[in-house]
Parts: sequence; C-alpha cells; structure tokens
Amino acid sequence: MINLYAALLNEKLVLAIEEEGLVRLKIKKLNSDEYRCPHCQKRVILIVSQSKAAFFKHWIHYQDGQGEKEEHHNSKMLLKAAFTAAGFPAQTEIPLADGQLRADVLVSSKIALEVQCAPLSDAEFNKRHRLYQKINVLDLWIVGSRHYLKQRIKKTQLIFFRESQRWGCYYLEVDPQKNQLCLKYNIWQEPVTRKLRYQQARFSLDEFGVKKFWHFKPVFKKFTVNSQKQEEYLRQQMRTKTEFGLRIAAQLYDHHFTLEDLPAKIFQKWRKPGQIDAVSFYLQKKPTALD
Repeated sequence: MINLYAALLNEKLVLAIEEEGLVRLKIKKLNSDEYRCPHCQKRVILIVSQSKAAFFKHWIHYQDGQGEKEEHHNSKMLLKAAFTAAGFPAQTEIPLADGQLRADVLVSSKIALEVQCAPLSDAEFNKRHRLYQKINVLDLWIVGSRHYLKQRIKKTQLIFFRESQRWGCYYLEVDPQKNQLCLKYNIWQEPVTRKLRYQQARFSLDEFGVKKFWHFKPVFKKFTVNSQKQEEYLRQQMRTKTEFGLRIAAQLYDHHFTLEDLPAKIFQKWRKPGQIDAVSFYLQKKPTALD
C-alpha cells in the first residue's frame, strides 16, 4: 500500500508535511480530521516520523468484531503516529532478539508495544514475553476489541494484566475507530465470583493524549463488596454442582466444614485478577481432618 504525501481535507488538497506542522504547533490534534485519498476517496491517516517526512496511509475499513488484521494494522499505525508526535522515536515491525521477535511498535530502545487483536495462546505469549525480558525490553500489551475487559473476567485475558505502583493492576485497550487508548486500572476481582471492579481513563491517540497517558497519576477508589451476595453465589454454585462449586464442596468436606463455619471476612476480601478464590485460600491454610 503506497504512502501519500497529500490528501483531501474538506475537498481541498493538503500536504502531509503542512498538517504535521499544525500538529506540532498544537493548532490541531493528530488525526482529528478525516483525510481522504485524492485518488480513491477512501480514508487515510497522517503518519508522523522522526526519520522521514510525514505521509498519509490508507485506513483499512472494518466493523466491530470483524477484520482483526485490519483492526491490528490501524491500531498499530495510530499508536506509532501518536507516540512519534509525542517525541518518541517510534517505529513499526522492528525485528528484535536476532529476528525471533518483531515488535508491533518499538517506542524506544527499551519499550515495545504489542497490539493483540486475534486469539493468543498462553504458550505463544510466554515465549514472546520471555524473549522481551531476555533483551531487557519492556513489553506493553494493548488489546483490541476481542479482548476488551468487561464486568466478568475471562481466562484468555489473564496474560494481558500488568502491575505498577502508579496504576495498581492495569489493562490496556486500543480503539482505532475512536482513535483512543483506554487504561483500566486499580482492577480487583470479587472474593469468589468472576466479577471485576476497576477505574478507567481514555486518552486520544495524539501528542497530547500520549503525554497525559505517560504521566497519568490517578487517585484510587476503595471498592466495597457485598459479602452476603458472595456467599449466596457460592451456595448456588455448590447447589448446581458446577466445577467451581464441586471443588469448594470437596474442600469443605475435607475440613468437616459447612459454609456457615466460614468467617464472614473471607467474603469481603478482594483479590487480584485470576488469583485463587478467597474460600480456597482460607481453607488451604487450615489443616484437614486427616492431618
């Protein structure tokens, strides 16, 4: 796909280098305007670079839930342009680790962005993550719509969580349709259910948004949990004999316990995403009747 150095904006021809100048002078935000190809009339986006002149690149159209390759391409191009505009020497598709890795967006020599829109196995993730660790590059994983975090956690999402002092447990999502990066932070999972609580902030994919994202220091909320609902959920799981309910029932039997024997505080303790449930954690510390 060829790069363009001019595009149509409001039916007038504009040069990429002139549009880049307006972005750098903070007169307009990166890709806040809808540019069109002068040849085919399809949408293009402005790509800024530190190593060569700015240019326009075709936006690949896709609909929500479809076209993961297109979603990946658009997200990668927008992230690269935004981080470059913010002063980072960002590049795309850079081979690393003697060719064993190819970074979607190499922000700097020590930071890489991996955009994940398609399914990804734990084995493949761990392979790539270990290679990044081996070459001392921080890999930040940013997910597409397939992996967006909602109210309930999925096992396939666990590999994308990260932890920092500033954001606590956090999760990164990209929305190329809205030209946004979403940070979900201060993430906690309920004591026994799959439900999550978190805060979130959205940042435009331009110079201003990237700088706000990079220096974002939130104030954490303190979440509360209804312990009675947690116990009711567990009781229902045991009654309907789900895998989780049967496992807890077996642990209670080994300890000669019933649900009523468990202290209420167990059902009030938040856990990090994917951690063992609060009841199992408590029972593991207790000797069984056979010990």
